[in-house]
Amino acid sequence: MSEFAVLHGKPRSFYDRYERKSELQHQTHYCPGCGHGIVHKLVARAIDELGIQDRTILVSPVGCSVFAYYYFDVGNVQVAHGRAPAVATAVKRAHPGSIVISYQGDGDLAAIGSAEILHTANRGENITVFFVNNAIYGMTGGQMAPTTLLGQKSTTSPFGRNFWNEGNPIKVCEVLNALDAPVYLERVALGNNKLIMGAARAVRRALEAQMRGQGFSLVEVLSPCPTIWKMDPVVAQHWVLEEMTKTFPLGVIRDRTKDAPVRPAPAEPPALTEIPRILGLQHDGSAEAPVAAGAPLDLAVKVAGFGGQGVLLLGEVLAEAGLATGLQVSWLPSYGPEMRSGTSNCHVRIATRPIASPLVSRPNVLLAMNEPSLRKFLPTVEPHGTVIYNGAACPPDCIRDDITLIAAPFAEMADALGGSRAANIAMLGALLEAASLPFDSRIPGVLRRLVRSPKWLEIDLAALARGREAAKQEVVK
Repeated sequence: MSEFAVLHGKPRSFYDRYERKSELQHQTHYCPGCGHGIVHKLVARAIDELGIQDRTILVSPVGCSVFAYYYFDVGNVQVAHGRAPAVATAVKRAHPGSIVISYQGDGDLAAIGSAEILHTANRGENITVFFVNNAIYGMTGGQMAPTTLLGQKSTTSPFGRNFWNEGNPIKVCEVLNALDAPVYLERVALGNNKLIMGAARAVRRALEAQMRGQGFSLVEVLSPCPTIWKMDPVVAQHWVLEEMTKTFPLGVIRDRTKDAPVRPAPAEPPALTEIPRILGLQHDGSAEAPVAAGAPLDLAVKVAGFGGQGVLLLGEVLAEAGLATGLQVSWLPSYGPEMRSGTSNCHVRIATRPIASPLVSRPNVLLAMNEPSLRKFLPTVEPHGTVIYNGAACPPDCIRDDITLIAAPFAEMADALGGSRAANIAMLGALLEAASLPFDSRIPGVLRRLVRSPKWLEIDLAALARGREAAKQEVVK
C-alpha cells in the first residue's frame, strides 16, 4: 500500500463539528460552488499560520455569512445588516490586543453598510475587512447589488443593469483608496487555483498589517454565486475571471505596510467617578454627587402621551434628579415617527442597586398624559403601584383597587399658569407629593439647569407646586 501525506487538512480555527444541523455536521450551509467556503478556509488557514486563533474576534452581519459563528472556533459577534465595521471598531477599541475581522458581502458592505465602511476606513481603524463581492444579493433571492455589472440581470433589474437608471457598479477598493487612512487595499478573485493562491497571500498580508498595528486593511474577493447566477459552478468560476475582472481589475490598490506608522495605543479610559465631571453633569453646584443612602429603591416609571406633550423631558428630569442623588439611573425614549401628535413614551429606572435593563415593561409608576396611554399601559402597572392621569376624572372602566390613582386636569392647571405645555411638570409635582421620593429636593435644581427660558422656568416651578396641591386634594378625597 502506498503511503500518503496529508498536505492540507481542516484548519484548527474551524470547529471539529458544525452543529448548525443535527445531520451533515461536516458541511457548511453554502451552495455548491459558492466562494464563501473557499474564503472561509483561506481566513481560517491564515489565522492558524499566524498563531492568532485565541486573539481573533470575527464580526459577521446578515447575509450569506450569517452562520459564520458555527464554523470559526474564534470569538464571534453577530451583528445587524451592514453594521459590522461599526461593531468591529467598538470591539477593537475595547480590546486593542485582539485581532478583529469584519467579514461582509457586497449587498451588506456596499449598500446598507456603505456609511459604516467609509467612515471606519477614513478613521483608519486597526481592523481587517474581508469583502466577498459576487455582484448580487445572494441570500435574499438575487436582487441587484451595488456591485452588479452593467447589463447583468437580477430580480430587480430584469432587463439588465442600466447606467442611466441604476448607475455604474461601485468599486469599493477605488472608493476607499480616495481616503488617506487605509494602509492596505487589494482585490483578488477565485477564478482558478492560481488566483486562489494569490487571495491566500492577500488575506495573510491584511491580517499582518493589523498585527503590526498599522491601521485599516481590506481585501475584496471576487467570488462566484452559481445558484443565483443560474450557472454551473465551473462556468461561474470562468465568469468571475472573464467578466467580473473587466469591471473590477485585480491587483494591489494600495500598500503602505512598509512605511505606515503604528497607530498609537488608545488612551486609558477615565475612572467611572470622573465621568460626571468630564461630561459637565455636576448638579446644583455641588462638587460631587452624594452617595445614595436609606431604604432600598427600585422605581420603574413609564411616561406616556402624545408627541409634543413633554413626555421625554419629564422622564429626563426624573432621571437627572436620581443621578444627582447618587442613585442608579437609566432613561430610554420610545416614540413614533411623527414630530407632533404621534405616540411618545419613555422608560425611567431609578434604583439603589445596579439596573439590569432600561426597559420598563411592568411599571410601578405610570404617568399617563392622555386617555389612550392610560388604557394601553394601565394593565401593565404592578399591584400597589402609582398612576398619575392627566384628566378631570379616571374613566370608570379604568379603576383598579390595587393601585394609587390620581386624576386631575393637569393641562388646564398649566394653562392657567401661562402654558399648557407645563402639564408634564404639574404631573411630576403630583408624583413627588404622592410617592415621597428621595430625590424630591433635587427637582427644582434640575429644572433650572434644563429649562433655559426664564419665562418657562417660572411657569414650570409654579406648575410643580400646583401639581403637589392637586395630589394633596386627591389624597384627601
